[in-house]
Amino acid sequence: MVIAKNHSISRSSSCLRKYRILFVFGITVLCVQIYLAHTFFGLEIRNRKFDRLSSEDDSSQLAEDEGLPKGLRQLKLPPDKNSNSNKILQFQRNRTTRIKLDRKSLNFTPPCEFTGREAVSAVTRAQSQVCKQRIVNVTCLNQQGLLYPERIQSLCPHSPGFIDKPVSLGCFKDDKTLRILSGYYNVFKGNNSPERCAFLCLQSGYMYAGTEYSIECFCGMEKPSQLKRLPDSSCNMKCSGNPKYSCGGYLTINIFWTGIQKFKAQEARNASTESENEKSVRIAYLLTVNGRASRQVRRLINILYHPSHLFYIHVDARQDYLYREMLEVEKSCKTNNIKVARGENLRHASIWGGASLLTTLLKSAQQMLAHHHHWDFLVNLSESDFPIKNNAQLIQFLSLNKGMNFVKSHGREVQRFITKQGLDKTFVECDTRMWRIGDRKLPDGIQIDGGSDWVALSREFVEYVANSNPDALVTDLLKVFKYTLLPAESFFHTVLRNSRFCNTYVDNNLHVTNWKRKLGCKCQYKAVVDWCGCSPNDFKLEDFSRIRNTVDRNLFFARKFESIIDQRIIDRVEEWLYPENLNKTINAKGYDAYWQSLYHTADLSPLTDDALLTISNSLARLTFHKLNINYKDVRLLETTAYFKQNQFVGILILAEATIQQQTVPQEYLERVESLIYLRHNFSTSREWLGKIQSLSVNTDYDQKEKTFRNLMGSIGPYSYPILSYEFDIGITTPQNVSILWVDPYGRLAYVNYIQLEETALTGYIRPQLNEHLVVGTWHLFLVADSLLAAKMNFLVTPLGNWKNKKIDAEKAKEVNNAFGDNYHISAEINKKWSYLLNSVHFYKQSTYIKDNENKINSNLDQWIDKLVQEHYEIDKICNANNTKLKLQNCINTYWSSLSPDSKADINNLC
Repeated sequence: MVIAKNHSISRSSSCLRKYRILFVFGITVLCVQIYLAHTFFGLEIRNRKFDRLSSEDDSSQLAEDEGLPKGLRQLKLPPDKNSNSNKILQFQRNRTTRIKLDRKSLNFTPPCEFTGREAVSAVTRAQSQVCKQRIVNVTCLNQQGLLYPERIQSLCPHSPGFIDKPVSLGCFKDDKTLRILSGYYNVFKGNNSPERCAFLCLQSGYMYAGTEYSIECFCGMEKPSQLKRLPDSSCNMKCSGNPKYSCGGYLTINIFWTGIQKFKAQEARNASTESENEKSVRIAYLLTVNGRASRQVRRLINILYHPSHLFYIHVDARQDYLYREMLEVEKSCKTNNIKVARGENLRHASIWGGASLLTTLLKSAQQMLAHHHHWDFLVNLSESDFPIKNNAQLIQFLSLNKGMNFVKSHGREVQRFITKQGLDKTFVECDTRMWRIGDRKLPDGIQIDGGSDWVALSREFVEYVANSNPDALVTDLLKVFKYTLLPAESFFHTVLRNSRFCNTYVDNNLHVTNWKRKLGCKCQYKAVVDWCGCSPNDFKLEDFSRIRNTVDRNLFFARKFESIIDQRIIDRVEEWLYPENLNKTINAKGYDAYWQSLYHTADLSPLTDDALLTISNSLARLTFHKLNINYKDVRLLETTAYFKQNQFVGILILAEATIQQQTVPQEYLERVESLIYLRHNFSTSREWLGKIQSLSVNTDYDQKEKTFRNLMGSIGPYSYPILSYEFDIGITTPQNVSILWVDPYGRLAYVNYIQLEETALTGYIRPQLNEHLVVGTWHLFLVADSLLAAKMNFLVTPLGNWKNKKIDAEKAKEVNNAFGDNYHISAEINKKWSYLLNSVHFYKQSTYIKDNENKINSNLDQWIDKLVQEHYEIDKICNANNTKLKLQNCINTYWSSLSPDSKADINNLC
């Protein structure tokens, strides 16, 4: 028995020893499971107690949490904004890595200490001390709470908002799956209160606000049912921002009326209800124009013109050429109803998104009100707008809606609009840029609205909003919008919603806009604003059906139109509106042509690209050289881009020179204009013939319109060349193509790689070349399957001008002598492509460059002329001043910029 027992114990010990590893492992797993269960249930309890506490103070979000209305989702914020999920981490990181302002870079003493990343970045990047000081001063005022009013009182008769405290409707039962207030949701972690929540909901246009679970704020439009009413004691959780008040409980909510009514925009009238005819209104057009498309502006005025209308033209303060052109338009009108803004503080540099645009509109409106010509509606347009209803239709419609104000709202949730629009940020405009300097809190007490900055406003409202001594509402809103991005897109809407004119709001700005977000939202305005902006696309002929489909809608204008992109759509719309003029228009000389100035000798601002000016001067010299006459003192007058049948044809050079006669010692001034073609030094191999539709190297590529804006094709030593390409749809895909960029010395400067897909046969690429390019003829090779598919040349011209003046010897040596010996090309890449480069002989070009690299004055001109001749071809020359040269008079040609253009002719307009 004892033996058996000992044997049993021995067996047990043996089993324990044999399986002790598994036993220990099992015990460990069990402990881990118990720990995880404890952690999980503890976390669930904490989450039930402190639900959604992860949001930062004042953070707004459309909740995805269980129980919130379906369809409310987390906001997709712009790239520069952090989502709520990483705000706390970002805040902690900012606290540990505070940025301090480098005071040594300032010639003034900042009135306060600030370390905000955005403000410090703005001050650091600003160029002028005046701009730096302005940014610092505004930042300090913002930090001290002195920049904006805390509260603005609405003056809308039916929606003034609550005065002291929101009206309590009581405590109500809420439901996770069907929220009692389902419009908007926000968490105020440390500062929730009935007032705070009600102000947020009022700002968004909601009638009712509700506080729940101490920290939550809900907004809605529907009054709660009394069937869900609970005793006040059921809402027993203290507000996170004010423990004196209750802010609901678990699925119980305190609901308040915000003091406003549900907003409903007015419906425009389309037919008169009165027996007698409405008195016809008069329209004042405010044209804010920019750029060099003077003929398109003239055409716009031509089609809009009526003796009863007023035209007030504001030209961007930087645009000398267009300003001179518009002064000529004003001068040609004898009826005095076309006026151009002139004088101190009446012209502004209207950059995209700039706060100065609102100043421009209000100052211009004041001038228009002071004009003796009475008007009833103000309609603002740009050079890119065009009517899609005739004048009689517009007058009839506005006459039926006299006193109404036409603006287009954003059509989305207000807090989302505020975030997307950057209204929660402070911006400062200086140095022709909008600098973002930090966050801000919008004033309480008003409804925020916005959308499009193209409006049609009644005279009564314009008199109110543009008053030189505005009331408190407008005064306070001007303080806010003075530091706002895209202020004109929100200012008029917000004033309308909160003033006595709140019942005149029509949600229609009379415009149809060609939005193509995937193309138009490329952050293309980063050069002038600290924000990602969008811009509509130009209408093209294939878009005409969209315009035609507006015939039964209250839409009277469309944008954008650009003759250099597609003039056919403008022609088609005009023929559609005024078919009675069709025969006269089509048969007119220059009907299918378009001219746009690129440079004029009288231009002072903005500075012309020095490469464009260098090539233009060279072409002027070459034009007179081609005439085989004795000449001297060639002077470039104007460079113009010429289009025919909606295609870019070439460049026109208008120039003059002193002519020396051979028979008699007499001199006279001769003025001529030449038509120049750009040589396309492009060839393909036999295997690739017809497979490449286009290949072009240039600068100033417009991603939105997929075209180059540099019509001259001028590339200088400090340019950034880009290759655009289009392959035939019949090409074999997928296929890899290598792009070799080779400098004038035959050295490989960069290699790009393209993968051609069936859906990606067009595009552009930007090589990473040195900032200072070697001048001369560059070479570009397309290689597919290790075989040369195509090659082309392009010119990087030496500069004969610097900052629009004749270049001096020292600057010429600096600018035109880049050697480019430090390309970002590895030895392996060089070796890979050496077989191709060795097959092309560059020694002549290299010798030629070295022989010319130190030339100046006439020698420099000769060098430039030789290069320009290789890339540009003079085709025709005409006589511009009817002198002794045996040339066709320019006025009688079909191509000269001096030939008739009935589309832009306004000499007999008024």
